[in-house]
Amino acid sequence: MKVYEFGKNNKNTLLMFQCAAEPWWVFKNSAEAVSKDFRVFLFISDGHDEKGTDFVSIERNVHQAVSYLKENDVIYLDMAYGISMGGSSVMYMLAHQLIPVKKAIIDAGITPYPYPKWLCRVIALRDYLMIKAAFKSLKLMKMFMPPERWTPKGEDAKEHYRKLFKFGKNHYSDKTIYNVFWSANNYPMPEFVPPSDTEIEYWYGEEEKSARKADIAYAINAFPQITAKEFSGLAHGELVMMFPERFHTEVLRFWRETYR
Repeated sequence: MKVYEFGKNNKNTLLMFQCAAEPWWVFKNSAEAVSKDFRVFLFISDGHDEKGTDFVSIERNVHQAVSYLKENDVIYLDMAYGISMGGSSVMYMLAHQLIPVKKAIIDAGITPYPYPKWLCRVIALRDYLMIKAAFKSLKLMKMFMPPERWTPKGEDAKEHYRKLFKFGKNHYSDKTIYNVFWSANNYPMPEFVPPSDTEIEYWYGEEEKSARKADIAYAINAFPQITAKEFSGLAHGELVMMFPERFHTEVLRFWRETYR
């Protein structure tokens, strides 16, 4: 794992969990934006950290992050944020009450499948093969994520995609790719999540609304205090990866709002 810190002089703390199969720098702009108001810990998972590691599980991911925080004298979080697989990490962390959290944002967080394990294995294998194919063809990657939409403002599209393709091709092991999809869809949650005072929002893009329907229902059942928030015109992960200033504004809006 790697942890990048921003805004070290700020009092309020914010932990960011990344999504799967993306390099750390696609979250850098948003981490820097919110570091105007928070001490940000951007946690980069095993298998994504350029250290030759393999991703193992959501559980290991979260315990590593919490251990890092406590080793650095952070025993309480003002905010926690996670996108996709990172949202799964936030839910696992909250459900198992591993560290107190005042407010949490689960951005398109993936929840455990209710299917038989054999079917979950088939789904994980399908997702693994799709990602492997994308990292073998730049043309296919561009088809899944059109550069005109997924190039951050101010960056050159050709260079941005060259870096993404090179990173994907050279840094994600087969074990990592399979495990992120298996674990994000099958991580252990308690049958009944203990009540907590953590205020939680579940974010999702309008374009992924149908894909997140079951996840939202699961999250609300596990955490009754959740408020769902839809972002018009956005796709999965687009807010945090493409619009850092808007991301910062939304984090502050939630930080300043009181639901109780």
